Amino acid sequence: MNERRKLARWQVNQHAAFKIGQAAKELLCRIKDINSRGVRITLNAKLPDDKALKISLQLSENSTVEAEVWVAWRKVVNGINHYGLFFTKMKDADKDKIYKFIKMYGTNGLGQKPWLGAAEDKKEKGGEDMNDHRIFERFRKEFSARFIGLDGRERQAQTFDISAKGLGLSTNEALDANSPLEIWLNVPNSTDPLYTRGQVVWSRLAGVSGYRSGIELERADLIGISRLLRA
Repeated sequence: MNERRKLARWQVNQHAAFKIGQAAKELLCRIKDINSRGVRITLNAKLPDDKALKISLQLSENSTVEAEVWVAWRKVVNGINHYGLFFTKMKDADKDKIYKFIKMYGTNGLGQKPWLGAAEDKKEKGGEDMNDHRIFERFRKEFSARFIGLDGRERQAQTFDISAKGLGLSTNEALDANSPLEIWLNVPNSTDPLYTRGQVVWSRLAGVSGYRSGIELERADLIGISRLLRA
């Protein structure tokens, strides 16, 4: 998948205080990486699923940012919750606080190359640099699907990974780059498929008679991806 972040993530690995809405109780968390579009944190508490949240994130003793966020993904590692939070609304003044926080605590320094994420290798199989700057976590999931391109033909496919902003599709034939697709994903234990639209970013041979393609979706479907991950 060639989904690109418009802004790089910066690894900081700093303790912080996290509060939801007007709740009096502050939760301790650790900021793993951050930019003005989102943040990855670890947290003992479990956040609500599929819900927009208003949060306060205390970056340091004298710096707190207020934002509306969406929980883009969650993983549990050794009993600790790892969250990817997407900032849906934030004031420019709070973005400036994040920049200053990165400048002070970023382990790479603002003048150096940003961290690209330990979970994904920078190169896909075959050694091609995929410039893996993702806002949304990619999950290795297989779902049967069908799609229609510009030629109007309905064809079958299977996902090999999914995110809120993109899909990896396995097909029997190559797909034309930049071509639009209408896609229906079959959700297990549901009679209603998940409908989405996207554009082919890349397509290449994978194995003897199959192809793999990266699809960038028209819009980030946070609710849809949550529905698939629960299936």
